[in-house]
Amino acid sequence: MSLPAGKLPAPLLGRLLDEMGPWPPEVRVGPAVGEDACALDVPAGVLVAATDPITLTGRRIGSLAVTINANDVAVMGVRPRWFLATLLLPVGITDADVEALFGAMRAALATVGAALVGGHTEITDVVDQPVVVGQMLGMAEDGRVVSTAGARPGDVVVQVGPAPVEGAAVLAAEATGGLGGLDPAVVEAAAAGLDDPGISVVDGALAAAELGATALHDPTEGGLAAGLHELAAASGAAVRLDESQVRWFEPGLAVCRALAADPWATLASGALLASFPPATAAPAVEALAALGYAVAAVGTLEAGSGVRDLDDQPVAWPDRDEVARLLVAGRDDVER
Repeated sequence: MSLPAGKLPAPLLGRLLDEMGPWPPEVRVGPAVGEDACALDVPAGVLVAATDPITLTGRRIGSLAVTINANDVAVMGVRPRWFLATLLLPVGITDADVEALFGAMRAALATVGAALVGGHTEITDVVDQPVVVGQMLGMAEDGRVVSTAGARPGDVVVQVGPAPVEGAAVLAAEATGGLGGLDPAVVEAAAAGLDDPGISVVDGALAAAELGATALHDPTEGGLAAGLHELAAASGAAVRLDESQVRWFEPGLAVCRALAADPWATLASGALLASFPPATAAPAVEALAALGYAVAAVGTLEAGSGVRDLDDQPVAWPDRDEVARLLVAGRDDVER
């Protein structure tokens, strides 16, 4: 069976990862569906490492590579510190293009407080646009990390930051053919989402960890719906979702409507999912709101599996991200 563009289906990935074990004893958090990074016990503490490519868009790829990988380390409750990058560049790229890419990485690294410490660059005809595969590392000297698997029945699920931000920005820039009926100001606001409200969850994740989060997760491909399912699956529990409390990025909703895309399944970098024990959830929401975040309690963990709404209707786990679906369809139309 051929597979569509995007993440591997979760059941297939879970089976493949299970077959890779057992893990050596120093692996505190290993590869699993829903986990954003790994955590390795080392003499100095716990080393947290994550890797992610940027493939859906060639725009601002340098800064995106840094931010997305920094998010994955931060949602372990650890500040990102060291970055490596593999750059696959298309034949015909100019030195000015490469200088701009490195400049964007440099600026993003300064923002999150990390440093480029290694990597690889290559010009190849295997790609027709720049591809950056980033790796970010951080160190928890105190030995404390927060995994996606830490949520327990009874915990409150909190959303920090609206969605879909990154998906809206990519679609506003790449799928312009379907947006002619929208107010140009709305399209411009969606495209500017990478900066306002932004897609970094580093500070929010570190704040949530300090406030006692039991689990943190960075919903990316597959949007909020996939992120909630990943949180549930990693924790071995079910999420009861109050859809009325979800915080939406209004320009992103408008772009999704114009393109007939499901906002629940649209690339959601910029949002953060956190779980808190019932006694500390409300104070945590108040504290995060005081820091300026769009934040709300959107559900609870309970025994079982999957995600269901307050009417006990299942919330589907998306087969693929809407950005991948729309951009692949657009490229196929061009090729035909």
